[in-house]
Amino acid sequence: MDVPQTVATALDDRPVSGATCLEAGAGVGNATAGLLEADADRVYAVTNDGEHAATVRDRVGRERLDRAAVLEADLRDLPLADDSVEIVTAHCLFNVVAPDSLAAIAAELTRVAAPGSHLVVDDYAPLPGDAAVRDLFAVENAAAELADGRPALTFYPAAVLENLFAGYGWAFDRRRTLLDPVPWTESHVDAHVGVVRDAVERLATDSGKSEALGESLLSEAERLAESIGEESVGELYSVAMRLPG
Repeated sequence: MDVPQTVATALDDRPVSGATCLEAGAGVGNATAGLLEADADRVYAVTNDGEHAATVRDRVGRERLDRAAVLEADLRDLPLADDSVEIVTAHCLFNVVAPDSLAAIAAELTRVAAPGSHLVVDDYAPLPGDAAVRDLFAVENAAAELADGRPALTFYPAAVLENLFAGYGWAFDRRRTLLDPVPWTESHVDAHVGVVRDAVERLATDSGKSEALGESLLSEAERLAESIGEESVGELYSVAMRLPG
């Protein structure tokens, strides 16, 4: 399987070979691919998105299903036993987690991690104030707040996630930069416009919400995307922590 270099770099100093692993928030399965390529004994890829689950199953392939299980579940209520995994990864997960869900997810990831486990969190640092994509993400958050009552994106400094997990007993191990700057390509920018469009469509089916405001936000997102095209800005970092024991 093709493994992004960012994932390979984030995992290359962790004892993945022979370990039971969890990819929290599987997305398209980048960390699952990396864990399997690094000879993990078993990988649980957890996502609450059915389309993502199907993508990860296709990516894993029938020949690796004896080593990987794709689970459709909420990260705040994992279908895994206490102390059942040895490596936990969260690759580009927390930027789509609202602040009010951080504690519940951290508690669950800690519950399923065995003493001595490793945690690898890779995510985007807050963007500088002059980043053009920052304006697009602000519009995306406004549309999501209007439709769902929660932001679509939150970029946490590495120290915030380190302190979050430290509160659940994890000890800091190392921090490294995976990308600096981050390339936000045209396809990435268009995908964020798609999130705005989906939020506006949800507003259109809810007579209690402002459809006109939603359309205005979509128009602004499309204008920003055309203006931005693509931009390289910001940092993707990796934090590794250990659970004592």
